[in-house]
Amino acid sequence: MATAKKAPAKKAPAKKAAPAKKAAPAKKVAAKKAVPAKKAAPAKKAAPAKKAAPAKKVAAKKAPAKKRTPNAAFMKALTPSAALAAVVGSNPLPRTEVVSKLWTYIKKNNLQDKVNKRMVNADAKLKEIFGKAQVSMFEMAGLIGKHVK
Repeated sequence: MATAKKAPAKKAPAKKAAPAKKAAPAKKVAAKKAVPAKKAAPAKKAAPAKKAAPAKKVAAKKAPAKKRTPNAAFMKALTPSAALAAVVGSNPLPRTEVVSKLWTYIKKNNLQDKVNKRMVNADAKLKEIFGKAQVSMFEMAGLIGKHVK
């Protein structure tokens, strides 16, 4: 073990001196020396990775210190229109609850497109809200905005 550690230390200065003398023999010697160096290199790389991991954990602990405050606009209860009330109910609800109840209705009535799950096929009640036969889930929130006050 002790000789193995001393051998790479002696070979390292030899690499620096060898290119100054002749380039051709240095390549042959470097090829032989590369094998022990590769074995030693992953061990050296593994050690800094362990040191870096605790630094990330410290940063992760600092991030939750800031608590996000919910936007009041999302929590404000809005009254749905008559068309939307037929789907989600007539009680005033926050915008998030309106979307949640709408998705419950869509899944209950199997209105999600079979091929493209991002599309919603409107039935008679939803057609009054959306104004189209098929709507993307991304358009849906914008179309709901017209039906709440």
